[in-house]
Amino acid sequence: MKKRILQSFIALTLVLGLFTSCTAQKEAISVTDEEKEVFNSQDEEEVEIKDEESEYEIIIIEPGFYVWLQSIARPEGYYSQSFLENRNQIMVINWNQRVLQPTRFDPGLYELQINYDPGIDYGYEVNYKLYNYFIYFQRKYNQRLGPFIPRI
Repeated sequence: MKKRILQSFIALTLVLGLFTSCTAQKEAISVTDEEKEVFNSQDEEEVEIKDEESEYEIIIIEPGFYVWLQSIARPEGYYSQSFLENRNQIMVINWNQRVLQPTRFDPGLYELQINYDPGIDYGYEVNYKLYNYFIYFQRKYNQRLGPFIPRI
């Protein structure tokens, strides 16, 4: 009798947990008017992401990103390198999965895969700018590249 009650209780708990997780609302991204202006900017100054020691380089040509990086993003040194590396690894995996699914995700947003090896030390600057590009991208295009809300 006790075993049956316990099994029923566990089953009910699992069903309620599943129901709750499926109906939970995702928090909306709050974007300021200043940030919206930057998103609508046509400034196409490229952002070069490179580390002199490791010789890795990425060039981002995204209208408004340079201005956003200079005026809205947290300053260099705000995040630790290990924080940036962990977040970048998660977001690169999600980005690359979306590149491989052009019928499910807009191929105009997700054009090329990113080759990011967590075993390589790309340096602080590369990780900082890549992380901030992901935050900018998610906020501008209302995307989620991981379980985190893209906050500034």
